[in-house]
Amino acid sequence: MSGHTAEAEWVDEVSDGKMRFGVLASRILFDKPSPFQQVTIIDSPALGRALLLDRLWMTAEKDECTYHEMIVHPALVTAKQIKRVLVIGGGDGGTVREVLRHPEVEHVDMIEIDEMVVTASREYLPTIGTAWNDPRLNVAFVDGAKFVEDAAPGSYDIVLIDGSDPVGPATVLFEERFFKACARAVGPEGVVVTQGGSPTVQQAEHVGLIRTMSQVFSHVAPYYGPVGIYPGGAWSWVWATSGSARPEQPIAERVKRAEATSQYYNGQIQRGAFSVPNMVVRALEAR
Repeated sequence: MSGHTAEAEWVDEVSDGKMRFGVLASRILFDKPSPFQQVTIIDSPALGRALLLDRLWMTAEKDECTYHEMIVHPALVTAKQIKRVLVIGGGDGGTVREVLRHPEVEHVDMIEIDEMVVTASREYLPTIGTAWNDPRLNVAFVDGAKFVEDAAPGSYDIVLIDGSDPVGPATVLFEERFFKACARAVGPEGVVVTQGGSPTVQQAEHVGLIRTMSQVFSHVAPYYGPVGIYPGGAWSWVWATSGSARPEQPIAERVKRAEATSQYYNGQIQRGAFSVPNMVVRALEAR
């Protein structure tokens, strides 16, 4: 039901039947099934407006800065060129908002399989998606994996994969075939970044993702930050290239520009975020 205004109610995400994270919703603003998933947007005293897909937390006004700044800026401050960027997913608009803060970006293709996510986010989450009308942005509602496979070699400088967990339509975004297509799309000097799940409660999936990407790219670097609404509170992303760029060698001018508008990201975060926790190091070493 859209626009439900009954008494305040708790909205919970339950992870694997073992963990739950709940927010008291003062109002359900949008709650409808799409052809792919249940799309829900709530308003809450704690987090402001928030988006859930199939009752899994995706983003919230008061908690979104870490995720969106961290999926974007470590790639855009390190890649040799950032003229053409491909974003897979990201229907709330926060990722393309951060990408388009960089004036060197000339064109962004955002590929979202579920049009309802974008439509609802544009209406109910305008403080997150603030760049929908930027002329550099092209939005297409097609299958992201197929789009990447069909992309011409070297047609992008950066690919950012802003998908949900590896279930349902997002499953293919964690497979080796998909990353091989991403590697072709960015060419030898491009950078690919994907969200990498929780290093604690999703450690097996996180480590498996790093190993899969390491089969495709010559340099793979996981990095970490806090996202309170996600399982475990600690989150990860994975940076990858087969070129000469390195996460510890950012371009200072781009870092300074990102710092001017960011709430979480800065140059110190860029350096520290790529420190890998021992539990992940040991899991990667174990065979």
